[in-house]
Amino acid sequence: MSEPSKFLLTDSQIPTVWVNVLPSLPEPLDPPLNPQTRAPLTPQDLLPLFPMELIEQEFSPQPLIDIPGEVMDVYRLWRATPLYRARRLEKALDTPAHIYYKYEGTSPAGSHKPNTAVPQAYYNKRAGIRRLATETGAGQWGSALSLACQFFGLECTVYMVRVSYDQKPYRRVMMNTWGAEVWPSPSDHTNAGRGVLASTPDSPGSLGIAISEAVEDAATHADTNYALGSVLNHVMLHQTVIGQEAKLQMRQAGEEPDVVIGCFGGGSNFGGLALPYVLDRLAGHGPRLLAVEPAACPSLTKGTFAYDYGDTAKLTPLIKMYTLGHDFVPPGIHAGGLRYHGASPLLSHLLHLGHIEAKAYSQLPCFQAALQFARTEGILPAPESSHAICAAVDEAIAAREEGRPKVILFCLSGHGHFDLGSYESYLGGKLQDYAYPGREIHAA
Repeated sequence: MSEPSKFLLTDSQIPTVWVNVLPSLPEPLDPPLNPQTRAPLTPQDLLPLFPMELIEQEFSPQPLIDIPGEVMDVYRLWRATPLYRARRLEKALDTPAHIYYKYEGTSPAGSHKPNTAVPQAYYNKRAGIRRLATETGAGQWGSALSLACQFFGLECTVYMVRVSYDQKPYRRVMMNTWGAEVWPSPSDHTNAGRGVLASTPDSPGSLGIAISEAVEDAATHADTNYALGSVLNHVMLHQTVIGQEAKLQMRQAGEEPDVVIGCFGGGSNFGGLALPYVLDRLAGHGPRLLAVEPAACPSLTKGTFAYDYGDTAKLTPLIKMYTLGHDFVPPGIHAGGLRYHGASPLLSHLLHLGHIEAKAYSQLPCFQAALQFARTEGILPAPESSHAICAAVDEAIAAREEGRPKVILFCLSGHGHFDLGSYESYLGGKLQDYAYPGREIHAA
């Protein structure tokens, strides 16, 4: 009999709790600050944007938080997601390493993002909210929230970064299909958007600008709240279903990872896989944890650990994070979900304390790794996930050169079915690499 390459869980093994790392931190997070007073943020400060149940999760001291039954009912549509061993990729690399990937592309929206979109929609519905406003880069988060709002009878407005709006038109169609209205950002629907267009009419947009528009929309409509797909603690919390499942599946495989890898934009996908392993690290054991970001937007590897705004218009609270500056507008690389100037304060804190690592890649080697993965394993990865694949390939090659075994686990956070334009550009030799834009980052 051949050895297994796929490791599955039953419905009864789907996690029923979210894992909260906050109470286990050796040093507490620096508090978010009110943008007007610069005093530590209070729950009341966040009520214009979020329901109280999510605000409580943002600061919760509880190590485990129960997942509501209504959320579990939706999770069961696609969870648990499969874990695969990439045996064909291992053979192509001629490596002694064992490569595993947790595949989140089996969700209806095609990525890990519904893990937090569903509970966010659920808690807002319970709070009597009629509509959610949000931003999206590549469209993965916008798609997920559109779907979740449809499940719970909410309206959804999405401000999509202009360059991705143009690059990925079928992402917009998917959001429209699930009932959302989608505007290219910067747009003329908000003061924040109009301000950017007045100074830079051809702006490609950024997640910082799109966040400003969505926050302004929510803050100026009493029946509307804001939803964020990354960065915040409650988002990291919801995504820990990934890592909990992966730990069970790795035990099925009879192995423990030496290194855990995820792509990094704001932190949701990497955090979802890595945070359950962070608890092992804090207990004195556990694997290396490697966050991989684009060299064109290197917040973790080139940014400053400081208080900064999460958006361009300075409407959000100030949070302590690795940042390139809230005015930074990254180049239009095809990994649209990774073009964010900041990072999760929780994961920034863990990086600052040395519990996780970070590495940056330019987009051409990432697409090369994605093509090799697609031609060996068969799955077309999203450009964001290609960063994790590239790092996993490098780790496997290092194991080959060192002549020693290694167990590698990475998160394949989404499929690339709506990114064929990006692949066409790469295959046609039209894709460019972007050098680290030091001057622009210093200015921002």
